[in-house]
Amino acid sequence: MRGDLRVVLAFFLVALLFKSSNQYYFVTKGKMRRLILASYDKIMLNINAVIMLQKRGESAMRNVTIGMDLGDKNHIITILDEAGVIVKSCSLENVRASIVKFFRKYKGSTVAIEAGTHSPWISRELKALGCNVLVGNPRKLRSIWNNDDKTDVHDSEMLARIARFDSGLLYPITHRNEQAQADLELLKARDMLVKTRTSLINHVRGAAKSFGERLPKCSAASFHKQCGGFLPANLKTLLKEVVETIEHVTGRIKEFDRRIEKISREVYPETELLKAIGGVGPLTALAYVLVLEEPGRFGKGRQVGKFLGLTPRRDQSGETDKQLRITKAGNRFLRRLLVGAAQYILGPFGPDCNLRRFGLRLMERGGKNAKKRAVVAVARKLAVLMHHLWRNGEIYDPFYKSHKVVMKNAA
Repeated sequence: MRGDLRVVLAFFLVALLFKSSNQYYFVTKGKMRRLILASYDKIMLNINAVIMLQKRGESAMRNVTIGMDLGDKNHIITILDEAGVIVKSCSLENVRASIVKFFRKYKGSTVAIEAGTHSPWISRELKALGCNVLVGNPRKLRSIWNNDDKTDVHDSEMLARIARFDSGLLYPITHRNEQAQADLELLKARDMLVKTRTSLINHVRGAAKSFGERLPKCSAASFHKQCGGFLPANLKTLLKEVVETIEHVTGRIKEFDRRIEKISREVYPETELLKAIGGVGPLTALAYVLVLEEPGRFGKGRQVGKFLGLTPRRDQSGETDKQLRITKAGNRFLRRLLVGAAQYILGPFGPDCNLRRFGLRLMERGGKNAKKRAVVAVARKLAVLMHHLWRNGEIYDPFYKSHKVVMKNAA
């Protein structure tokens, strides 16, 4: 076996040494032999290291750290042994069967990956195979994305070395379960339909204006009924087809709304507690539950605001403490829904409650962007309030603080 491998490697290396850009070079026999033997010994050293780890079983794999740089078609893998030496570096096809076949041999090892499009399902597969999976937060891994020599191979090695040194430096995140991810995709699909309808309506209104016509004001849901008879004569045939498409999209949105309400009522009954808050509808309540998944993940409600990127950045040094914008970290879809709910609460139709009074007080202070600051502050307080109701199972009281003060004074 050893001799056969030498022959194969010899032919392979001779082809590499003698052929380059269709030109041949002279290499002495002794030099070629030394090069072949050196390459062979290096390859065999790595192969033997992997074989020894696999023979020692799962207990040995607990000291093995694997960095995996995820790609759309292929993944780059770097394996470190317990001493931090690279024992294997290879490419793996982005196919479920290939991933399962490869990592079945590394049960008990620590695998570090970055959050991305493929990280949810890959992390679930690796956990099912018995691996300890760390999903790093890309926003925090500056040593990887801000590197002068950034390559996929280098990225996978850096992931492995960071995980081996201190897994906390990855700022690992937790992916939601498969069912929650599927239900959240339902909300995102509805959101895409709403954006599509808005773009189509804007197109029809803009086309009508260019011919001197102005379509009447109406809601997006009733646009196809209210504006169909006001289309310019020159464009009526063309825009009528667009209006029919808007009608179809509106029907699909209503169907999605019914499915969302059914799922909220039957699968996620805790959303009923959250919908009691004025401005929080089925969509916002369900998105909140699906994104957070478990209220026990957060020891304090204020951590939810930070998790959703609604807290300001900090740049403090000595006596300097700059006032910066919010981080906008976390799930942007839920953050947008919470900001929308806050705008409704502070709007003309918002119900009177502690949240509204808090926001109006901030707006009265004046200053640059006072209203925008108030909306973000109310959205942050709303996120904390929803977490409190969900975790404790309490009924929403619009004037909780006021009643608390009254009871305290009465005592």
